[in-house]
Amino acid sequence: MKEYRKGPVLLRGRNVPTTSTAGHLLDSQRDIDWLHGDPWRVMRIQSEFVEGFGALAEIGNAITVYGSARSAPDSPEYRAGVEVGRLLVEAGYAVITGGGPGCMEAANKGAADAGGISVGLGIELPFEQGVNEYVNLGINFRYFFARKTMFVKYAQGFIALPGGFGTLDELFESLTLVQTRTVQRFPIVLLGSDYWGGLVGWLRDTMAAEGKISEADLDLIRVTDDPLEAVEHVVSLTRDNP
Repeated sequence: MKEYRKGPVLLRGRNVPTTSTAGHLLDSQRDIDWLHGDPWRVMRIQSEFVEGFGALAEIGNAITVYGSARSAPDSPEYRAGVEVGRLLVEAGYAVITGGGPGCMEAANKGAADAGGISVGLGIELPFEQGVNEYVNLGINFRYFFARKTMFVKYAQGFIALPGGFGTLDELFESLTLVQTRTVQRFPIVLLGSDYWGGLVGWLRDTMAAEGKISEADLDLIRVTDDPLEAVEHVVSLTRDNP
């Protein structure tokens, strides 16, 4: 039977909702009922930040690994994710993912099997719920913006495996924060040149060529097919900039 966790509440069967808490918050309002409900949601939002800060404050150095929830266990990117997770732990880093299946599970598996801290930051969604079995420190969030803050605040670098809209969202938010110097220069690695090559080419040949970004901005991204090179890159830069 399908299970769904809404904060501390476990729902099954017909009680599983078809919408999310974040979706309710972002709905356009046709009346003033929001005035009586939305301000109180601030307390719930605050609690997510407090719980996230408390749970993650002592994990030490960490790298966030992004990637598709749809990648099969026998796919090349899943195997690469397992290797990335293992290598990061061996280098002394905790691994942070979105806690879901696919590439996220792979990185968590590599980290857990290597005896390291395997963090999963789950999100309440109607079609995707909970954290994978390889997470040994997990938090479920209702709100994307609280969760995304944790991805950045407690990581020293980012490795992106092939992924979809969610991976692109996290990637470009991270790039924006680094480009604007909102955060220190975190290393950002795209693992899989065949997958990411078209995007990087467009950034170079269209965005940079038309002056929408600078040529130097392209240096914020490292593309590789080698999990070891990806890990060595983030480790070398984060150890220089603790």
